[in-house]
Amino acid sequence: MKKKMGELWKHADFMKFWTGETLAMFGSTIAAFVFPLVAAITLSATPMQMGLLNAAQFAPFLLVTLFAGVWIDRVRRKPLMIIANLLRGCLYLSIPLSYYFGILQIEGLYIIAFFIGTLTVLFDVSYQSFLPSLVTRDSLVEANSKLEMSRSVAQISGPGIGGGLVSLIAAPFAMLIHSVTLFISAFFLIFIRSKETAPIKHQKVTPIFTDIKKGLQFVLSNKYIRAISGEAATYNFFNQITWAVVILYITRELEIGPTLLGVIMATSSIGAIIGSLIANYLAQRFKIGRTILWTMVIACSSPLLIPIATGPIYISAPILIISFFFGGMGVVISNIHVISMRQTVTPDRMLGKMNASYRFLVTGVAPLGALLGGALGTIIGLRLTLVVGGLGSIVAVLWVLFSPVPSVETLKEEELKNKESFEKVTSSK
Repeated sequence: MKKKMGELWKHADFMKFWTGETLAMFGSTIAAFVFPLVAAITLSATPMQMGLLNAAQFAPFLLVTLFAGVWIDRVRRKPLMIIANLLRGCLYLSIPLSYYFGILQIEGLYIIAFFIGTLTVLFDVSYQSFLPSLVTRDSLVEANSKLEMSRSVAQISGPGIGGGLVSLIAAPFAMLIHSVTLFISAFFLIFIRSKETAPIKHQKVTPIFTDIKKGLQFVLSNKYIRAISGEAATYNFFNQITWAVVILYITRELEIGPTLLGVIMATSSIGAIIGSLIANYLAQRFKIGRTILWTMVIACSSPLLIPIATGPIYISAPILIISFFFGGMGVVISNIHVISMRQTVTPDRMLGKMNASYRFLVTGVAPLGALLGGALGTIIGLRLTLVVGGLGSIVAVLWVLFSPVPSVETLKEEELKNKESFEKVTSSK
């Protein structure tokens, strides 16, 4: 029997999880906006230093994600999520403290960014593997839609609040907010009563590299996840080229201040929240596969508008608003259905390894893109670097265009096909 949309409002443990995550998302959007401003404004970072900072944040996705996925499949996920949030809260707290005592340096930000990234890997892989044990598979789209809506609402206010705070107080002090929200989120996780599926203790533990290989094989052999991974990896690589220099381009070349920058970036979230509200309608009207494809086209085309934004603020700001608005809408709609598709076609015992392998492939390229973006910004200038990032993002869509993903109508039939295929592969080994 199909579950009705909206039943998760009565799911006490999901509501605790959702509440804690919503608060953390609000803090995260403020921190994500302010963190590069700490480097760009407070520490007067160069384009190369901005690239290195982005690389430090994403390096853990390349270095530790695969190992984290194997480990997470062998332990309970909720305790890891609690510890990760508490430690991340402490790391964010160290930024205003370091600034207050006059010891904050760009090198220190690199270190903090790396360890925050490491803990984010642990949390994110655990979180996407934990959710299917918290709600039924039939409720995954609703759960992911609610979480994406929270993310979108948070992102609407986050940049604006962050920009306002930076205009009023020193940027490092704004990081206090995310520290507090992470501590509160950990508190909500502690009181979730639903029991996870216990890790199997009595079977022989396979070598870690064997499990890593299994995770990668599953992702690369599944024709749907393979196409989605290729698109996301290509998009993330070129998107990081863009983000290595976009803050510098907007604040220095376009001379847009932190407050207006916050408003511009918030329009991305307005697009995102509209996207989260219409995601289910679009999937029902146009089918899931075609919805994923066309919203990816919108998301991947949007970055190319950024280098077009030149001249006076009354010309450049509206162009940036259009870019961020449609980029946010496209990313969220495609993400809702992509995440649900991945979770649906993956057996529970493979969720940690699948999510880790997926993260490794799609986010592991981010530090490489950030480093290249920083180098290009120094060599060819900020605007041409944005052109490179924008053109490369469009290429990412080809992975999905020439795959079976656009032909998918419902997740139910694909779940049956892929699980049957997976069982045949594993039983033959």
